[in-house]
Amino acid sequence: MKTTTLESHAGKIVCHESDGTGRTLVLVHGNSASSKAFAKQFESPLGRTHRVIAFDLPGHGDSDNATDPAATYNMPGYARVLRDVVKQLGVEDAVFAGWSLGGHIVLEAAPDLPRAKGFAIFGTPPLGFPPAMEQAFLPTPAMAFTFAPELNEEQARAYVAAAFRPGVADFPPQMIADVLRTDGRARAQLALSIGPNGFRDEVAIVAQLKQPLAVLHGADEQLINGAYFDTLKMPTLWRGKVQVIDNAGHLPQWEQADKFNALMDAFVSET
Repeated sequence: MKTTTLESHAGKIVCHESDGTGRTLVLVHGNSASSKAFAKQFESPLGRTHRVIAFDLPGHGDSDNATDPAATYNMPGYARVLRDVVKQLGVEDAVFAGWSLGGHIVLEAAPDLPRAKGFAIFGTPPLGFPPAMEQAFLPTPAMAFTFAPELNEEQARAYVAAAFRPGVADFPPQMIADVLRTDGRARAQLALSIGPNGFRDEVAIVAQLKQPLAVLHGADEQLINGAYFDTLKMPTLWRGKVQVIDNAGHLPQWEQADKFNALMDAFVSET
C-alpha cells in the first residue's frame, strides 16, 4: 500500500492507494471514522486487482483538522476536498463509493464529476429538502452522538456498536480510537449545515444520474431504514435493485467483507 500526503484548501490530507493497477475505485469514509474502515478492501483481491484509493477527511484519521472548520465540515466543503484529491491524483474517471457520511459526500460531488464511471453508496439514504430524517433513519439512541461536539470513550464505544449488527460485542479498537480522534467541530458544524442550501438535493441527484448507481445495504442495519430506498426514483440503479447484504449492519465492508468486495468488484468491472 502506498501512502501520500496531499495539500488541499482545508489542510494536509493523508491518502492511501492499494497495489492494484486495474480500474480505479475511490472510497470515502463516514463520520468520526477514517480510511481504516476500508482495511478489508485494501487487504483483499479487490485491492490487489483494482487501484483502490481512500483518504482521511479533514478532522479525521491522520489528516489535519480543517483550517476553516465552518467552510469545510459540511457537504460542500467535504466534496471540494474530494475533488481536490481526485484532481491531484488524476482519477476523475474513477468509480466513487461512499459509506455513511461518505456516501452523502459522493452524491454532493457527483454533479461535478462528469467523467466518473459510476457511483456507489452504502449506509447512505439520499436526502432531499426538507430531509426526511424520520423516514430515512431508525430510532437508535446512538444517533444522538452523530452531531455531538465532544464524546467520551463510553459514548464512542456506543457509537461504534450501533454501526455493527445487533449482538456484536467485540469492536476493532481503531474504530473507537477514530471516533475519539475526530475533531469535535466536524460533528457540530455538520449539524449546523443541515438546512436549506446546506447541501444539494440528493433525492434529485439520484433521480437524474446518468452513470450507474450501486446501492448496498446491510440487512441488520441499526441506523438506516432500508424501506426508505423504495420511496426513491433511481433510474440507473445497478442490477435494478438495492443489494442487500445479510448478517451485516451499517458496516457491510467490514462485517461481510467478502460479500461486499465481490459486489464492489462486479460493479467496478461492469462500469
